Amino acid sequence: MSSTPPAGEDPGEEQSFLSHLIELRQRLVRSAIAVVVVFLALSPFMRDIFAILSAPLMSVLPQGTKLIATGVITPFMVPLKLTLFVSFLIALPYVLYQAWAFVAPGLYQHEKRLAAPIIASSVAMFGLGMAYCYFVVFGLVFRFIANFAPESVNVAPDIDAYFSFVLGLFLAFGLTFEVPIVVVLLARFGIADVERLKAARPYVIVGAFIVAAIFTPPDVISQLLLAVPLCLLYEVGIQLARFVGKRPEAETAGSASGG
Repeated sequence: MSSTPPAGEDPGEEQSFLSHLIELRQRLVRSAIAVVVVFLALSPFMRDIFAILSAPLMSVLPQGTKLIATGVITPFMVPLKLTLFVSFLIALPYVLYQAWAFVAPGLYQHEKRLAAPIIASSVAMFGLGMAYCYFVVFGLVFRFIANFAPESVNVAPDIDAYFSFVLGLFLAFGLTFEVPIVVVLLARFGIADVERLKAARPYVIVGAFIVAAIFTPPDVISQLLLAVPLCLLYEVGIQLARFVGKRPEAETAGSASGG
């Protein structure tokens, strides 16, 4: 019986596709193991991690006030989810390295030189956005909410709702601080030059306040704390784009042929 493959099918391509799937699975497993290892190391400190997260809120509440848990397993699940989230953040550099190692063989040399700084700066800017949210935004927002509450209201948020609230803000501010990198990439790949980026300022300002209205509490302070940095970071991205604009075609071709 003939073992000739059907017409139109290349055994080499099929084998290459399967090898890529196997490598992808291996790197995903390694990333998951890294997160689990960090989680196991942090699990004895779940209560302490939640105490750190709740510190900005507890500092503005009356002395002796405690958060509440309305669910049966909420006191266990919320610290567990928080610790898992922190574990992922700690393991993120290794996870991104696994992603980089998977895609790097298919990149040109000039793309490899660009990818490493982008990954490192993206992680750094996301962490900076979360730090700004924790040390600046939380204190102002929670103080405003606590002072605005009527005297007859006892402010004691549910821990699950609190975790969801702060996680949403962390993601919003973390992504906001990625704006300079996005702007630089737009200029680097010739999608938009500096003049077009400048012309888009009015739309960016309006969009910043729309994004702030969606992802922050419905108060002016919270919206300004997100919208203003977003606009400023866009300006930073424009200034950086002046130095890392689109590469000349000849230089790009030379790098590609050398990769």
